[in-house]
Amino acid sequence: MKFISTRSLAPAINFEEVVLQGLASDGGLYVPEFLVQFDEKKLQELKKLSYQDLFFEVTKHFIDNEISSADYKKIINKSYLNFAHKAIAPLKQLDSNHFLLELFHGPTLAFKDFALQFLGNLLDYFLQQRNQKAVVVGATSGDTGSAAIQGCLNCHNLQIFILHPYQKVSEVQRRQMTSVIADNVFNLAVEGNFDDCQAIVKKMFSDESFLKGKKMVAVNSINFARIMAQIVYYFYSALRVGCSSKNPISFSVPSGNFGDIYAGYLAKRMGLNINKLIIATNSNDILVRFIDNNDYSKKNMVETISPSMNIQVASNFERLLFDNYRNFKKDLKVGELMHEFERTHLLKVSDEVHKKIQQDFSAYCIDDDLTAQTLKKYFNKTSEILDPHTAIGVCATEKFMASENYLGEIVITLATAHPAKFSDAVEKSIAQKPQLPNFLNDLMNKKEQFEVIINNLETVKNYITQRV
Repeated sequence: MKFISTRSLAPAINFEEVVLQGLASDGGLYVPEFLVQFDEKKLQELKKLSYQDLFFEVTKHFIDNEISSADYKKIINKSYLNFAHKAIAPLKQLDSNHFLLELFHGPTLAFKDFALQFLGNLLDYFLQQRNQKAVVVGATSGDTGSAAIQGCLNCHNLQIFILHPYQKVSEVQRRQMTSVIADNVFNLAVEGNFDDCQAIVKKMFSDESFLKGKKMVAVNSINFARIMAQIVYYFYSALRVGCSSKNPISFSVPSGNFGDIYAGYLAKRMGLNINKLIIATNSNDILVRFIDNNDYSKKNMVETISPSMNIQVASNFERLLFDNYRNFKKDLKVGELMHEFERTHLLKVSDEVHKKIQQDFSAYCIDDDLTAQTLKKYFNKTSEILDPHTAIGVCATEKFMASENYLGEIVITLATAHPAKFSDAVEKSIAQKPQLPNFLNDLMNKKEQFEVIINNLETVKNYITQRV
């Protein structure tokens, strides 16, 4: 399997290089050259498998022969050992046609554990094969950081530097990162927002002179291995509620950087019968404006009670553009569009591409008031305590079910985080404080270690250079 850049100017590379490289040399993101298609017979066979065995079957074509089947199965099994629920990704019925997919049973209580436990083990494997060391640099709006640290913590060939926006993540999110005291873990609190952190990371990766002689590795969702791991739970959940060629399904996905829902889009292209992928955003609504009005323009970030989705730009959106322009044999167009967007902060696609994307996606913006109302409604109605991001997904599902796009199918809302990660927002809405699971009982008493740093590329680069 070869992987190609969304900007079409970088050479095609193999899976190992994709995992270790992150951004393409032309500034684009890597996507697979093709996708395997699963027919109805194969999907019904997949339905019987455990989560780990399904992972192997759904993703093995991306790996090709670069890892032996035996080693790849070991990597997968190791990645899901520390999940607290035996089903890994259990489903819970909220209403007759509405299910929650609980993606918060991993070690850091967020959906990102699904990808980052796997990516850490994958990096460890490839670096051991090469007898090489690497530096992980990532930006987080809250959940990626702790999940990346836990995923890479026991990898002796890695140092990890995580940038988070200072005082703009929840206390639990911060402590899950900063209470990990280890020689290879460095937490930087940047005086800016998440997009500032992400911009610094992207610039470091595109600077070939930075850390010369050291391999830099991305753990943000620009790394395709993360997207690949997330495809699996779309298949797993859909097949368990009876999705088939005759029974479509829809998914509602709390969305910021577009990585999670892009994985669902790939699952649809691989043969899963998905009617609509529902983009659920907070007031930072660039994706909703694009789906509804072909308006992908950068606006000032709004602070919300769902901080993991406080973004101005959705970094994985470029992958969707590429897939759709490729359908019209206009591969080079994406590079032009992205360069124009970087210059003007405005992007508009052709009508034919916009209509094609609208066939796959619906989108809803849910503000803080609606989020709080949804938290309260479901707590009173079902005793279910949602986290604010999941509440946005649930509210978007309700809106979708009342729309003309709804065909009467089952809708699965992705429950992306444990409510205790956002206990202040939840408590304000339902007057009850959600409790952390027992294995994190001592989190609030642990010592923290992190560096507050100004929002400046050179300052961050100097900090990292002095420590590698």
